[in-house]
Amino acid sequence: MAELLLELLAEEMPARMQERARSDLAELLRGLFLEAGLGFDEPIRSFTTPRRLVAVVTGLPARQPDRVTERRGPREDAPVAALEGFKRALPARGVTVEVREEKKGRVLWAIVREPGAATRDLLAARLPELLARFPWPKSMRWGSGEARWVRPLRSILCLLDGEIVPFGFAGIESGATTRGHRFLAPATLRPKSFAEYERALAGAKVLLDPAERRRRILAGAERLAAGEGLRLVRDEGLIEEIVGLVEWPVPLLGRIDPAFMDIPSEVLVLTMRQNQRYLALETPDGRLAPRFVLVAGIEPADGGAAIVAGNERVLRARLWDARFFWEQDKKRSLESRLPKLAAMVFHDKLGSQGERVKRLVALSGFLFPFVRGADRILAERAALLAKADLVTGMVGEFPELQGIMGGHYARVQGEPEPVARAIAEHYAPKGPEDRCPKAPESVVLALADRIDHLVGFFAAGIRPTGTKDPFALRRAGLGVIRLVSENRLRLPLRRAFTTALDGYGARFADLDRTALSDELLRFLADRLVVHLRGEGVRHDHIAAVLAVGLDDDLVRLQARVAALRTFLESEDGANLVAGYRRAANIVAIEERKDGRAYRGEPRRELLRAAEEIALFDALEAASPRIATALAAEDWAGAMAALAALRRPIDAFFDRVMVNAPEAELRVNRLFMLSRIGSALGDVADFARIEEPGRG
Repeated sequence: MAELLLELLAEEMPARMQERARSDLAELLRGLFLEAGLGFDEPIRSFTTPRRLVAVVTGLPARQPDRVTERRGPREDAPVAALEGFKRALPARGVTVEVREEKKGRVLWAIVREPGAATRDLLAARLPELLARFPWPKSMRWGSGEARWVRPLRSILCLLDGEIVPFGFAGIESGATTRGHRFLAPATLRPKSFAEYERALAGAKVLLDPAERRRRILAGAERLAAGEGLRLVRDEGLIEEIVGLVEWPVPLLGRIDPAFMDIPSEVLVLTMRQNQRYLALETPDGRLAPRFVLVAGIEPADGGAAIVAGNERVLRARLWDARFFWEQDKKRSLESRLPKLAAMVFHDKLGSQGERVKRLVALSGFLFPFVRGADRILAERAALLAKADLVTGMVGEFPELQGIMGGHYARVQGEPEPVARAIAEHYAPKGPEDRCPKAPESVVLALADRIDHLVGFFAAGIRPTGTKDPFALRRAGLGVIRLVSENRLRLPLRRAFTTALDGYGARFADLDRTALSDELLRFLADRLVVHLRGEGVRHDHIAAVLAVGLDDDLVRLQARVAALRTFLESEDGANLVAGYRRAANIVAIEERKDGRAYRGEPRRELLRAAEEIALFDALEAASPRIATALAAEDWAGAMAALAALRRPIDAFFDRVMVNAPEAELRVNRLFMLSRIGSALGDVADFARIEEPGRG
């Protein structure tokens, strides 16, 4: 069995494209081999460095298997012209013609044996086409050629068991050589196998495996941090980007000029991250340290002194700009910036940021009573100032810091800490892993921001479609769910939606408010399903509760789901579902057969067997108990009432014949079975509970 080694050496590829390119190459090769009928060992291994895209495939046969096909011809007694035409259409070699008996007579059949191509020949023919359709998100042409690649290609190494697979692409002929690190070891390398290739690259200062480069970066950065008594601030996204920027990572320690340490730490970290790709360090108590880790791509002879000094100079220049914005912005209060928001468009269908601020103030005034400990004056003050930092120089330079800088400016100008914190936190949570605000005024403002966002865009007829959600409405919906759930807020969402819509005045005066609230609740219900599934809750349990009605109290809704989940995991719950399912199936079958519905109240005087009398009495007792428990939000009590039905239902099916010969008795018993579903339906739609193993 043969080994294929393919390396495409180019100018530096963008780090963000490397992981996808690696998986795309493996998948394209996999498709080629499957289509050609070539067996191979899975998985195909693929690697990227800033300059290389590499794949290795083992277990390939020397050639394709022979293929046998059959072609049906004319009957044996067909005209001579037809017989000769059939034979002329057959290949010159590898053909056997035989006669087979069929219903309409004796028919000619040709058995064609096509020898498989040599794997090397097949690859030589197919690889240029594969590379030509490589799905780069962005690609380019260079020189006078028409071929496209993410960056100009410099060489192609392609070996099958150590021998060159000859082909051309982008004006380059494949060969048996590659090169090491561009600066540290640029000499030509001539590997014969992947193992030799990987060793040769490592000796030439290239770590092929991104995971190995990541380990080296982390180990080096943590070692440097520990040497200073500091900790590395883990930034996984930045680390992954650095992995894609260097073939031979060499972490070095740099210093932040102490003169800049009074700038907010978020500004320092973002400047280092966004402009320079530096890793931040912190003290044991969590404060930003005046140190950073940079990752060089070479091993400097002076131990890195010149590289560190150069990077410190560049950072100093960057931080002078940041300091300028910080000092200038502090000269004006946030409140004095509010008039500028009137000229800043939030959305052409939803007005300006100035109009939005007024809506947030009003909505915060509605929301604060539902957040324990929230102060109305502080919440409305935070809402008034929340968007003022959008017109500051710092946020203009670093939009990622909106809200955060507003919090800093609020503290500088002497606003109460709850106001400053609410401004800083009102964009949180930004995602499922982001921390959710807990401070009362922060929760009020964060909720107001998201509810206004959702109501406005839905009122304007703008919805997420498929995978497209340009205004982050799904994220806003998840934010509402987390803010309400994690802070246990008993918030009537319908009233909140109506209050938010009031803030738009005449803009949406003609909208059907009930229909809009229903649509928003359904949207949040869909987001809740996703959220709870992430916590291990089965989707059918959520659907069963949601089917009872669109509850606008998310805390109550989740409590019902949790109680149902606990009940269904018990023996009583599992058996009750089985009994319900049996009853529903019988009723459905008889309704189809009789062409009528069996939805009615069973008559007590028609009851015969002790078991059906017991079931009737149990249902009569359960319904008011369930209603009382649900009204009191006693979910355990409602489930206990359901559990009391389990044994009467089991006994009914054990001893009572539903399809009794007496027509009146049969109808009464079908009504009884239908009544089971009605009793359970006040708690959840048990028809939506899936069979075990399907949820």
